Amino acid sequence: MSNVFVPKHIREEEAVVNEASVKDAYVRLDPTKLDQEELDRLPTPSGWRILVLPYAGPSVSKGGILMTDSYQDQQNRTTVVGYVVSMGSEAYGDERKFPSGPWCKKGDWIVFGRYAGARFKIDGGELRLLNDDEVLAVLSDPDAISHV
Repeated sequence: MSNVFVPKHIREEEAVVNEASVKDAYVRLDPTKLDQEELDRLPTPSGWRILVLPYAGPSVSKGGILMTDSYQDQQNRTTVVGYVVSMGSEAYGDERKFPSGPWCKKGDWIVFGRYAGARFKIDGGELRLLNDDEVLAVLSDPDAISHV
């Protein structure tokens, strides 16, 4: 378990951590609480790419029903909302393509196409690398839209 990435805010909140809660905690982490040391462990996007942490959504339904792991995995695979963790050095640098400036910035919640970008897992969580032109919209609240 020593090689599992557990954000500091999760370690502080959990007195006893087992394998299941580490996996669950990472998938549901609040990306706005990551500190610089944790951000430095994530890959750096190159060129015009954007590193996005897909939004996991709630683990309990509005009616109070606990959602199964398989349903949550399906939600994570089909999510269209994510948090911009970092941007490549050339993201939104093409003034002909983006004459009014960047469509998003680090720290924004964004909407992207269901099959957009490259998906990969790192330390138990899924990340995506999107091209700068794959961002469809910026959101103020990721819970504002349905994710499936």
